[in-house]
Amino acid sequence: MSQIIANGEEPMKKTLEKMKNDLSAIRTGRASVALIDGLRVDSYGSLLPIKQLANLSVSDARTIEVRPWDISQLQSIEKAIQKSDLGLTPVNDGKIIRLSVPQLNEERRKELIKVVNKMTEDFRVSIRNERRVMVEALKKAEKDKKITEDDRKKGEGELQKITDIYVKKIDEMLKAKEKDIMEV
Repeated sequence: MSQIIANGEEPMKKTLEKMKNDLSAIRTGRASVALIDGLRVDSYGSLLPIKQLANLSVSDARTIEVRPWDISQLQSIEKAIQKSDLGLTPVNDGKIIRLSVPQLNEERRKELIKVVNKMTEDFRVSIRNERRVMVEALKKAEKDKKITEDDRKKGEGELQKITDIYVKKIDEMLKAKEKDIMEV
């Protein structure tokens, strides 16, 4: 029984990690290297993540600096940023690319909150689906006489507690992201 529960918790951890990554990619009014972390740049004929080609840093609340390891990649990086749908305009001084993160207007903030809420609900559903799969595994183990009915019920209770913990973590991440988005 404990093995079934342990196996069920692993996908929940991965779901939480995925949500963390997805939320970090949603733009707030503040500069964050996570905005461009996933950007892929055409470098010597292959697409590479920008973080493999340059040092990414935040110089102030609204500016991201991109310092390529190889200056010859400056144009490729600039082009990739321009082609992205991030709404960031690169300023190339020959050595560094600076990205100014514009402040979000009220309408855009509300749109982003709707997107974040939808995304969060999808992650909640994913967590609950994992719980459902594990409950089915417990029922199958009971049917196959590997565990007793009491063990199954105890396992379902433990799974519910674990599920509640992960859903609570998702809700906390949602609140933090909403606060981030609404911060002017």
